[in-house]
Amino acid sequence: MAFTVTRKPGYLVSPSEPTPAETLYLSIIDRVAGLRHLVRSLHVFKRGDKPAETIKEALSRALVKYYPFAGRFVDSGNGDVGVACTGEGAWFVEAAADCSLEDVKYLDHPLLISLDELLPEASPEIEPINLPVMMQITEFTCGGFVVGLVSVHTIADGLGAAQFINAIGDSARGLEKPTVDPVWSRELIPNPPKLPPGPPPTFHAFKLQHFTIDISPDRINDIKAQYFETVGQRCSTFDVSIAKAWQARTRAIKLSPNEEVHVCFFANTRQLLHQVMPSEGGYYGNCFYPVTITAASKRVVAGDLIDVVKIIRDAKAKLPGEFAKWAVGDFKKDPYELSFTYNSLFVSDWTRLGFLEVDYGWGPSVHVLPFAYNEVMAVAIIGAPPTPKKGTRIMTQCVEKEHMQAFQNELKTFS
Repeated sequence: MAFTVTRKPGYLVSPSEPTPAETLYLSIIDRVAGLRHLVRSLHVFKRGDKPAETIKEALSRALVKYYPFAGRFVDSGNGDVGVACTGEGAWFVEAAADCSLEDVKYLDHPLLISLDELLPEASPEIEPINLPVMMQITEFTCGGFVVGLVSVHTIADGLGAAQFINAIGDSARGLEKPTVDPVWSRELIPNPPKLPPGPPPTFHAFKLQHFTIDISPDRINDIKAQYFETVGQRCSTFDVSIAKAWQARTRAIKLSPNEEVHVCFFANTRQLLHQVMPSEGGYYGNCFYPVTITAASKRVVAGDLIDVVKIIRDAKAKLPGEFAKWAVGDFKKDPYELSFTYNSLFVSDWTRLGFLEVDYGWGPSVHVLPFAYNEVMAVAIIGAPPTPKKGTRIMTQCVEKEHMQAFQNELKTFS
């Protein structure tokens, strides 16, 4: 059955009160070229009462304190991007679907409504990559709704974007001010000397295919128990999930035994800057360090999953020292300049960012679907299945067609 989404013309939602007119400069991490891309996600809520109107008004109020989100990205004059706080506003779209959320399985996979119909599109005269945030509220016949969110990674990392969306929720629930006050203060991020520019990066567009699988809590907990028994330390659900995804992919793509394979994830570093970061939190800019782990293919393929978890845990333990060295310029290769090759897997964890806690007044979402995919990156996203299902969801776009069956088989042995 085909379902239809009808959109109204989109418009700009500006701050409900006057905001400073200034150009704000970004941190060295914000300005990483690879972050200038759109992050898309869908957030499914089971019920609401005039959600589009409520969220629009809440967005307008939230933009008073988060006024950079109402501005535009501009060239700051030295080749770097800045944010012109123009107060023009965030792009907002109202839409309606001709079905209930139950009809489309609360957007469980595979999607029964096109992703493009649920995400906002800016008007032709607006360049989306210069617009910090766009929202589309699609109301369903059952009274539920879906928030389609598009943001530019340059202005905020995952924790920061979720902080902003939670502030909209705070306003929608009638709070006079956000639970967490926003902090811009990009000067708090270390600014080590830049290395001389090397050759421009090359990007190869892979024909990567999607695959999603749910891992039961029992399977995750079994590996955690084995790891504790073997190593004498605890590991996290993220550690187990990333280890399994990396091992399954490495086995599937069948590289030569001595060829190196990499897995990379972006670790929050706010706790490593506690001496300068506000103790009450609130910093919403990019504040992470790329943890890149390298091993010979044969080590990942042949090792027990516990061994792969230990490789990841050992790399995480080095994070404070590696970040400290980067902060003072003690590095020979910029860790933020990443290599997007087929032997590299990038992993993103969406379970602890704060999106699952967003509440516009009718309870938290029952499903969050991230689409942080790029055709030049092999990606695995760690998330959660729709409520009330339990467990961990691994959403991937990381292998080409010739390797998909082997990859699926490897992951299915763990589900």
